Amino acid sequence: MAAKKAKLDHLVYQNKPLLRDGNKIFLGDFSEKYITVFTINSTKDVGGLQVADDVTIQLLEKHGADISTARVVKKAERDTLYAALDIGAFWLQDALDPEF
Repeated sequence: MAAKKAKLDHLVYQNKPLLRDGNKIFLGDFSEKYITVFTINSTKDVGGLQVADDVTIQLLEKHGADISTARVVKKAERDTLYAALDIGAFWLQDALDPEF
């Protein structure tokens, strides 16, 4: 009897998909008009784990499917990934649903 393969679920934060590519983390659905990009600029060692200690947040307004042509709407820096995710998720929700 063959073993079942487990379905790989995607990471989500506040009901938005998370995608990591190297030192960049993308929050949001690529089919929507806005997406948030987090760039990890530096890390520090904490108990043998690399933890982000400088993160740049960018809220991008997309024009078409290619993210390289997106326009930066807002930009900030935070010293923890959690703080960056918190503000980035708020910006994204506010941009997608202004009546939020």
